[in-house]
Amino acid sequence: MIKVMIVDDQGLIRDGLKMILSLSNNIEVIGEALNGNEALDLLNKIEPHVILMDIRMPLMDGVETTKVIKEKFPLIKVIILTTFNEDEYIFEGLKNGADGYILKDMKSDEIIKAIKEVYKGNVLLHPQIATKVVRAFNGRNNQREIRNNEEKIKSMEELTPRELEIAKLVAKGKNNGEISKELFITEGTVKNHLTRILSKLELRDRTQLAVFINSK
Repeated sequence: MIKVMIVDDQGLIRDGLKMILSLSNNIEVIGEALNGNEALDLLNKIEPHVILMDIRMPLMDGVETTKVIKEKFPLIKVIILTTFNEDEYIFEGLKNGADGYILKDMKSDEIIKAIKEVYKGNVLLHPQIATKVVRAFNGRNNQREIRNNEEKIKSMEELTPRELEIAKLVAKGKNNGEISKELFITEGTVKNHLTRILSKLELRDRTQLAVFINSK
């Protein structure tokens, strides 16, 4: 039997959820709370397997409550259940350890299925939420790539024209002897330039330098 606690400040929602969960023979609602504070007090008396957690509640909202529950009762699964799908709630809830994020307008059988999936140890996201997470993840990756490129450009600007020239020849696979002949300078001078280049770019060796230049 999957023991469930419902945390929502609206009595109508709690009653509706209890009615929905009563349709399942292996789910039992063992407790209700109006907000995060009540939920934490109740957890000292009962041991639910899964908590259906509203986001917006007075005194202590679902995001903060989820964080505290996961710190004190890490084995309890938390599904954030809300009518809101703003990004800030999604990511804060997931960051705080929420095991699922579904919308209140889901069908009865979907809510029951969500509880069973999370109980098994799976992370469950409503399709709309999953799409937002993927888009945000890709967006963050793109921003990270942009920042990395900006840092590369800034580092390259620290090189002198001669150092940049040598760095590009290294990236083409040229050795010190070949570079010295092409630029009409001694191999010792090439080596000295390389030392300064690696130092400025904070790289270990010419292999890293070649990768750095080719990825620019």
